[in-house]
Amino acid sequence: MDSFEINKLIGGLLGTVFVVFSVGLVSDALFASPSPEKPGFAIEAAEPTEGAAAPAAAAKPIAELLASADPKKGEAIFKKCQACHSGEKGGPNKVGPDLWSVVDRPVAEHEGFAYSAGMKEFSKGGSEKWTYENLNHFLTSPKNFVKGTAMGFAGLKKDDERADVIAYLRTLSDNPVPLPEAGKPATDANAKPAEGAKPAEGAAPAKPAEGAKPADGAAPAKPAEGATPAPAPAQ
Repeated sequence: MDSFEINKLIGGLLGTVFVVFSVGLVSDALFASPSPEKPGFAIEAAEPTEGAAAPAAAAKPIAELLASADPKKGEAIFKKCQACHSGEKGGPNKVGPDLWSVVDRPVAEHEGFAYSAGMKEFSKGGSEKWTYENLNHFLTSPKNFVKGTAMGFAGLKKDDERADVIAYLRTLSDNPVPLPEAGKPATDANAKPAEGAKPAEGAAPAKPAEGAKPADGAAPAKPAEGATPAPAPAQ
């Protein structure tokens, strides 16, 4: 084999390598997927492992959280949810249902949306509603609160962000549902003690009403120790 044939073989080999290398560069350029400068709102949630304990309930009651919630901040957070939900009156259903007037709305009953089997089961035929309490637990961890839901949102773990979003959702209504009041212990000074209850230690006995007669057969009250007895009335 002379040098001309050898040069042809080497040239053919180099040409093949060049073509393969060029195809690789062109493919990388066509199908490249650069990372975005600003990542979107991650909604993927890792499926809980079998037997894993559900997350603890929110430390503060929703009434207490809503007392200091800011709907404006909630509106900013909700913008990240608009890829899946609309919030305007008569708005379209997207990946999720429209959320206009969602507070106190029956679960899985919004017209025109195909709910998952898990959400329908949780709904109990529409008897379950999206109360402030239910919204709070659902937004904390959707998949743990409603087993089998198709919602892929991981949840809002921060109490203040969750309360802000719920406060904003409340405003999406012609007649916003009243905010819940934080529970307060009863402090009624005129409340009557329960039957059979003993007065607190050191408390003064109750005085009979002026002019009231003792009950028939009741023993007369004893005077306090050291008190001078009142004179007997004239006969």
